[in-house]
Amino acid sequence: MTLREQVEQLLPDWESWYPSLFDAARDLGVIRARVCDPGSLLLSNRHAGVVSEAVRAHREQWSIEGEPETSSRPARKTRDR
Repeated sequence: MTLREQVEQLLPDWESWYPSLFDAARDLGVIRARVCDPGSLLLSNRHAGVVSEAVRAHREQWSIEGEPETSSRPARKTRDR
């Protein structure tokens, strides 16, 4: 069931009361905010699992064993002043 369908089931005339579907869903309790660790909001942390799975799949596909993992961050170039 979509968000719109859930809201319309609880309050069929929601558009006359709320400016947006999101506001109606929030007030009706269909969607709720969750408290999370601030570190989980960083893209590097959120995508770490995806990157490690991709590395594992690559190694499995190409039968790579024992090679050291490369850093996901490129080396920083220094400027001569």
